[in-house]
Amino acid sequence: MKKRSFLLLLPLLFQVYAGNAQHTQRQLSTVISRQIDTLLMPDIEGIKQALEIKTDDSNKPVLLFLSGGPGSSMMPAASSFTSLLKTKFTLVQWDQRDAGKTLALNPSPTQPSVAQMKRDTYQVIRFLTKELNQEKIYLAGSSWGNVLGFYMVEKHPELLHGYFAVNPVISQLASEQELLEILRTHFKEDPLASKELASVTIPFEKDEDLFYLRKWLFYKEGKKYATSDEFKNGFLKWSATWSPVWNEVMAIDLPKTLKKVKCPIYFFVGKNDIQTSSTITQNYFQVIKAPRKSLFVFENSGHQIHKDEPEKLQKAILQTLEIKGSTITGGD
Repeated sequence: MKKRSFLLLLPLLFQVYAGNAQHTQRQLSTVISRQIDTLLMPDIEGIKQALEIKTDDSNKPVLLFLSGGPGSSMMPAASSFTSLLKTKFTLVQWDQRDAGKTLALNPSPTQPSVAQMKRDTYQVIRFLTKELNQEKIYLAGSSWGNVLGFYMVEKHPELLHGYFAVNPVISQLASEQELLEILRTHFKEDPLASKELASVTIPFEKDEDLFYLRKWLFYKEGKKYATSDEFKNGFLKWSATWSPVWNEVMAIDLPKTLKKVKCPIYFFVGKNDIQTSSTITQNYFQVIKAPRKSLFVFENSGHQIHKDEPEKLQKAILQTLEIKGSTITGGD
């Protein structure tokens, strides 16, 4: 009887041992490091979307960048603003729908919309957590990218270690109105600029409204090409795809709709940014409630901190990894 009982126990003991062995193997697989330098093209929401992943240790936390635009790519210049970040993160650049390498692979079969691109963002993050075997990631939004980033902060904070909001879209209708008044005052002695800016209506009624705002903003910033026919043709071509999306963005007013978040959030603001008002962003920082929050103001930057002060931006992001409480600090 004892012999038979022992024989009956053998299958059970084998199952327990095998189960423990599999569990141990799974644990080992989560700590094995991989070096990655690749471009992946997973199917996301019906099209192939380009994801560039770079790391010397795949166990480092993931940092996904959400490009500005819409319709722009940060991928070609990524090395210029990630040289320090690569010491702490697995870096991911994503070319969004109808932008960069994703556009080259396959144009969007439907007119892009904010809702569609929010779904894209969620699915990209789910893909990355599975592909890189991590439960959460860090997320950084630049300008328009914050439309997608704040959606994730609001709806899926469980997927985020923290959020980096760089020159974010906060209340874009108010920001565009503020910009228009600044430009009208600045160019009041310029007949052509005054005439074109006087024709602008906000909310925008035609593509030329946004075009004139950006034309004279860029010219004020020293970009002389903004008055060329080539710039106008390129901008209006962009508008054919993206002006409906930007009109949706104009309805975003985070101080009214998002007053409390459930993940750490860090704001990075160019002091001279008048495209997405730095004043509006700093006022929003004061009122939003978060487990942790910080504000970094960059004295020598406008709307593109990652180009104006890339090293200081990276150091500020790395500094947030050490921040334990609510802080206001400068970019120096």
